[in-house]
Amino acid sequence: QDTQVPSSGTGGLQVWRVENLELVPVPQSLHGSFYSGDAYVILNTIRQRESFFYHLHYWLGRECSQDESASAAIYTVQLDDHFGGKPIQYRELQGAESTTFTSYFKEGITYKTGGVASGFHHVVTNELAAQRLLHIKGRRVVRATQVPLSWSSFNTGDCFIVDLGDKIYQWCGSKCNKFERLKAAQVARGIRDNERNARAELLVVEDGGEPSQLTEVLGVKPELPQSDEADDTEADLHNRKMAKLYMVSDASGSMKVTLVREENPFHQTDLLSDECFILDHGKNKMLFVWKGHNANFDERKKAMRTAEDFVKDMNYSQNTQVSFHNRNLLQENRSVSLSVCLSV
Repeated sequence: QDTQVPSSGTGGLQVWRVENLELVPVPQSLHGSFYSGDAYVILNTIRQRESFFYHLHYWLGRECSQDESASAAIYTVQLDDHFGGKPIQYRELQGAESTTFTSYFKEGITYKTGGVASGFHHVVTNELAAQRLLHIKGRRVVRATQVPLSWSSFNTGDCFIVDLGDKIYQWCGSKCNKFERLKAAQVARGIRDNERNARAELLVVEDGGEPSQLTEVLGVKPELPQSDEADDTEADLHNRKMAKLYMVSDASGSMKVTLVREENPFHQTDLLSDECFILDHGKNKMLFVWKGHNANFDERKKAMRTAEDFVKDMNYSQNTQVSFHNRNLLQENRSVSLSVCLSV
């Protein structure tokens, strides 16, 4: 696929959405807002004196097509090649993004329904007739997910935003905490300032004190369930000895994954510059792909697909985080999670 690589500029965050298999820039005012039916490419360029460091992500919505997903992955490989293999790459899945990714969006992440295939386009919404409901969830990372505009989407333990265009209601469940209130307020302000150009009114509504405009839209309020806290905290109970090291190579004429070592710590000397490797920490929902600086473009491109196939073959969670590293960045900027398993 012939694609045009965008420029990185001199630093900062750039976001593109895949539209008709092309990359289209997302306005800065809408950074952090993603459609679940789309795929995105995100480049964060860090300038330190005369050097540049790159974090390159491709984000896949739960409902994006295979063509969009493949296109985002190809663009990511081409950008990596454009910058001489310097970027650390990440595959990001909706709802299970890496901490590096979520750190870019201080006001949280918003998931909207639809996508480019449904005719949804990234434009600043100045019309004041919107009607949607956002569920605010998360402690360390706040995520606002668009859900059906109905009382059946509510619970007493979380906060919700009822966006009616000219008025944005922050609804607070009777059992929500102060932190959740703060995060909901941040998301509501972001909608007002970025999507409505500060033309909407913000109102805070307590559970049980709903104004008539809300009940006109939502109907008679039923008894609401409590929040399911299982999604908020997932304990990492697996130790580092569960990691294994695999080599990815096409030397035999087809792409093969071969177990190299299954006892850690692993060492930099285990990694060959002509090959790609997978450091399997899938039990902890982490997979690290190391790209040898002499590995050919085809090997590096296929390493992405091989890593995704590896997750499926091992029956790991679909939310397993996958990141791609190269030799120089491992030496200069060690990942804490990676260095648990790999001595560099």
